[in-house]
Amino acid sequence: MNRIKKAVLKVFSYPYINLKKYYKSYRKFLNAINLYFKPIYNLMDHKIIVDGREIQVRIFLTEKQKHNHNKVLIFFHGGGWVTGNIDSYTNICSNMSKQTGYTVVSVDYRLAPEHPFPAGLEDCYHVARAIFLNPDILECKQSDITLIGDSAGANLAAALSLMARDRGEFLPARQILIYPATYYDHSDNSPFDSIRENGTNYILTSKRIQDYWYLYISNEEDKYSPYAAPLLAGDLSDQPKTLIITAEYDPLRDEGEAYGMRLKEYNNDVKIHRMEGALHGFISLPRSSGNVIKCYKIINAFLNEDSIETRD
Repeated sequence: MNRIKKAVLKVFSYPYINLKKYYKSYRKFLNAINLYFKPIYNLMDHKIIVDGREIQVRIFLTEKQKHNHNKVLIFFHGGGWVTGNIDSYTNICSNMSKQTGYTVVSVDYRLAPEHPFPAGLEDCYHVARAIFLNPDILECKQSDITLIGDSAGANLAAALSLMARDRGEFLPARQILIYPATYYDHSDNSPFDSIRENGTNYILTSKRIQDYWYLYISNEEDKYSPYAAPLLAGDLSDQPKTLIITAEYDPLRDEGEAYGMRLKEYNNDVKIHRMEGALHGFISLPRSSGNVIKCYKIINAFLNEDSIETRD
């Protein structure tokens, strides 16, 4: 990375918002800058009822799937479990559907700290369960459904796969984890070098990650749950075929790759790809961005079971 780009990133990484105190204002700010215009693609809003409570989902259909949409991505958005929603991720999901040719189901799970762990995860689980147990709703088979998420959403996808195995109601065939959070310690005591190397000058700081965790986890013991920090799972057997995509200058880089290596230790089918020169959150860049284009080439190769270059 050249000096000018480093200097610019350093400037944007310095402003400090007391996220613990002003998370609502920060949430509104992020939603405001991610507004979307009247879509030219096909989408449907739907609600899944769980115990009398509604979980909203947004379904994105590509043109060729209007009448035969039999490949599905269930998407969980990022935002540190505290920010983000289906509106702020609508442009990302529409591009995801266009680039992959898959129907994308975006889940509007409950956010912390109003709804701390495991509320958001339970929402994601119930949406996935409803689709897996009733695949005819989307004219697909269970084997055609893939979980996908970015950042905190990737954490939720990984945790959901563990939860699905443990509860025994369904089991995803594939999962795609884009720069996932998999561990609980993002202080200087972290076992991962990327927290110290990338934790100050690359937009997402280690301090902000710690604030997100503080808001997400209401009980100290919860941060040691494998459903909160999947890397802590004692047993990672029987997990879906997995693609993990990390970013070179991301504080979460090493823990994401470490999760992939642990999955391999349990004989799961895993591909790990590090995006050189990329920052955390690159999936939200314009669709013409080189990193976004490259990312979807990797995702499509994985979905089509083609061979891709991996990082071991």
